[in-house]
Amino acid sequence: MPSHESLEKYAELALSTGVNLQKNQLLMINSTIVGAEFTRIVARKAFEMGAKDVHINWSDDELTRMKYEYADQETLSEVPEWQQQKFTYFAENGAAILSIRSTDPDLLKGIDAGKVAASNKARSEAMATFRNYTMNDRIQWSIVSIPVPAWAQKIFPNETEETAVEKLWKQIFSIVRVDREDPVAAWEEHNQNLITAREYLNKKQYQKLIYKAPGTDLEVSLPKGHVWKGGPAKTVEGGVQFNPNMPTEEVFTAPHKYGVDGTVASTKPLNYGGNVIDNFTLTFKEGKVVDFTAEEGSETLQHLLETDEGSRRLGELALVPHESPISQSGLIFYNTLYDENASCHLALGKAYPNNVEGGSDMSEEELDQNGVNHSLSHVDFMMGSADLDIDGVLEDGTTEAVMRKGSWAITFE
Repeated sequence: MPSHESLEKYAELALSTGVNLQKNQLLMINSTIVGAEFTRIVARKAFEMGAKDVHINWSDDELTRMKYEYADQETLSEVPEWQQQKFTYFAENGAAILSIRSTDPDLLKGIDAGKVAASNKARSEAMATFRNYTMNDRIQWSIVSIPVPAWAQKIFPNETEETAVEKLWKQIFSIVRVDREDPVAAWEEHNQNLITAREYLNKKQYQKLIYKAPGTDLEVSLPKGHVWKGGPAKTVEGGVQFNPNMPTEEVFTAPHKYGVDGTVASTKPLNYGGNVIDNFTLTFKEGKVVDFTAEEGSETLQHLLETDEGSRRLGELALVPHESPISQSGLIFYNTLYDENASCHLALGKAYPNNVEGGSDMSEEELDQNGVNHSLSHVDFMMGSADLDIDGVLEDGTTEAVMRKGSWAITFE
């Protein structure tokens, strides 16, 4: 483990800049038993900051895999009502939600893909009410990661378990700026840079973006009144600022669900539901995936696309410069939180309603009319690289460079 001082700095950053915990506020932490030591530090810091109470949802990779091995598909398709009520309770009572993610990317390798798909769909249905709170910024929430041996050795396969974990801690601390003298101040500066980028794009209001790269030739229309977000968010009520993802290097918006045409090729492995999907392509026509290929995880990808009608459409497009610190590490993390912030990416499934003006107050039908996708799923996949060019098409038909060779072609002012 790193020094206690470093772990405390990370905990403070997750609480102050991540969820921005307020005095007398409830805190719910989702964590794994492998991360118990760090979770205890976070909980203690939360109480010291004035948290009203701290509730921990523990998980364990070995027990999770065990259930998939022995339980039948019907059992895996059931989510107890008390689990749904627990998350809804904390959301309704204004809790901050911090997820400390650390899991084996190959956790469910070899498990029947049908079982995994059934479980994922059931959980998405059960968590729909809770997800409405997070995707509309009605509560503060944030995700951070810590190493577990299986994940560390996936990234550093030639190292011993101890060395791999040590190296991953070092990478995490560097990427989320914990190794800076004042991590909170470093994040304030970083957030301001993302705010500047998103404000520029919001003024532009491109009609569509055109992506060109090896294996990728894609046109993505954008809804009228689309809103670019990135960096810090603010709660709808109270305006409390928080950072949903740590790290984050992206600015993102909603694509038009009926306005995506062409083919896109992945550039990094996608870890989905404990299985890896790699070297895959998706072909779109009028917004819908009409064909796909995958060198690895084809069956898992098919199950993802068959979750519901909306899972074949896009719900997010995000721009990330190739020179992001995660990209420059040269590592593949097999963890979407990290890999998506190393690369421009798209997401299959549900769009964030607040990525269009007034979207948080729209009905499902109104969102559809405005081109905003709805689905039980929301799965980011990476398609950016140093070979990616992106052009923006303005309302008058003018085309201008947005990215060249994976880097911004824009001078933000």
